[in-house]
Amino acid sequence: MTIWEYSPPPAELAKRFHKQLRTSRVVAELLARRGIESAEEARLFLDPRLSEIVDPFHIPNLKDAAKRISQAIDNRQRIVICGDYDVDGVTSTALLVAILRKFENYPSFIVPLRLEEGYGLTQKAAERALEEGPAPDLFIALDCGTNSVNEAKFITSSGCDLIIVDHHQSKADLPQETLLVNPHVFNNGDASAMTLCTVGLVFKLAHGLLKLRRDMKDQRAFDITLRSYLDLVSMGTLADLVPLRKENRTFAKIGLQELAKTKRQGLRCLMQVSGVNASHGVKPVDISFKIGPRINASGRLADASVAVELILSEDPSYSMETSLKLDSFNRERQDIEKEMTDEAIAQIDATQADRCGLVVLGENWHPGVVGIVASRVSKAYNRPSIVLGKEGDMAKGSGRSIDGINLVEVLSGFADHLDSWGGHPMAVGISMPVDKVDEFADYFDQAVRDFIATHELNKILDIHSWICLEEIDTNFMSDLAKLEPFGQENPEPLFGTKGVVIKKRPVVFKDHHFKFSLRDNQGRCLNGVAWKMAERIPEINTEIDILYRLVWNSFANRKVLQLELVDWRSARQLQ
Repeated sequence: MTIWEYSPPPAELAKRFHKQLRTSRVVAELLARRGIESAEEARLFLDPRLSEIVDPFHIPNLKDAAKRISQAIDNRQRIVICGDYDVDGVTSTALLVAILRKFENYPSFIVPLRLEEGYGLTQKAAERALEEGPAPDLFIALDCGTNSVNEAKFITSSGCDLIIVDHHQSKADLPQETLLVNPHVFNNGDASAMTLCTVGLVFKLAHGLLKLRRDMKDQRAFDITLRSYLDLVSMGTLADLVPLRKENRTFAKIGLQELAKTKRQGLRCLMQVSGVNASHGVKPVDISFKIGPRINASGRLADASVAVELILSEDPSYSMETSLKLDSFNRERQDIEKEMTDEAIAQIDATQADRCGLVVLGENWHPGVVGIVASRVSKAYNRPSIVLGKEGDMAKGSGRSIDGINLVEVLSGFADHLDSWGGHPMAVGISMPVDKVDEFADYFDQAVRDFIATHELNKILDIHSWICLEEIDTNFMSDLAKLEPFGQENPEPLFGTKGVVIKKRPVVFKDHHFKFSLRDNQGRCLNGVAWKMAERIPEINTEIDILYRLVWNSFANRKVLQLELVDWRSARQLQ
């Protein structure tokens, strides 16, 4: 059952924002709903400035890490960097390499090979990093390493200093000589640092390094414009789905502006190949569905260091050739994903049609796409789904849930039988011996049934503001744009309008979607689209209430205002 919910914001606070910030009633209301308590905080939210970010040296160990890197620059020591293979890790690696090159230090770098070396800072990855070229003096791990205790001991025992910059939770104590920059492990109460992903922390590290080098009167530090590196920070921040509040919001908002005008040849080519029209600005959706998947595909199917090389490249021919290669990886990933999804669905239809919780196991399923397949299977059947691939005697994979069913709670009863697992209510990673899969599948089905029997499952749609169609115009959209970029903890507003009438029959396209139009009380026409709702088209000439998002539909050199329908109901239905 779908429930519409609307909780009015603090009325006095919304009125104050409306008056003091001279913004629209709706934007003032949306600011008040976001837990912002003062006009100054609201101003910073609407107009974040790089000059107002927190001193990087407030982050524990960051100053010591910057000093060690500065020492390596002075002594011309060899640095090797190991970054993770997702967008956060790739952009972190590219950013630090680019900064160090400005100081005439040319570090080598690797990204773990997912299939051969596993996830993060593994022994195999560390060995390869240490063996490639002359022995390094300093090893820097980015977006990995917090829990790599044995690997840290191996690196430091080789006579190499170790810095780890990471944002993952700690499960073990690293060797004392390791310099760990991780606000989740060492927290001084700076809440904004706690939400940074690794590329945000690397940006802070670069900021700290510049402060030190400028104090030393190093002209190279004065020649660096940190703002120009926020294109990379915005990509990692948005792809890693961290909360877009405080510094993350600053990095994402300014970074998207920098990305739209980036001078990095590699990123310009990648955006071109990905179908991103930077002249219209770059949106979070461009990172999530166009640029990010192509970077991730290189790490899932091949070597993510290719993506790092692309970002760092100034060669137009190489950049275009490599961008096309990443695009090819992404299409290959899509083909693998479709084949695996088809096989998973065939398995379910043959043996699990009556199950409430779905578990499928594939002999040769690629571990890099099991999460995507789990998401597709879960949506196809509207049931929690676990998709596993065989790796020797182990079954490893991912799970995805549906609204209302908490996977962490469901799996907790089988935790002692699992080799490893973790995640959050809607998505988990999981591994177990292959011979446990049948037992687990029976358990998972029953556990989901028990959960459904004891919980009320509803899909909740939160209405951010009720508005009239007459309020929607170019000025309204410009005001609304001040709240961008939307993402975690800054959701795109969902608007409600009561008693509208569709007078012309909606047009179905591509079998699953439909277009419609509405007229406001002034006779003005507003166009809308409903994705994947062709089986549920409202009757014409009947009053309905609608929930929708407002977007600009950009094509060629035109921008057209459009309503994206999320849900509708009869206007006679109870609130």
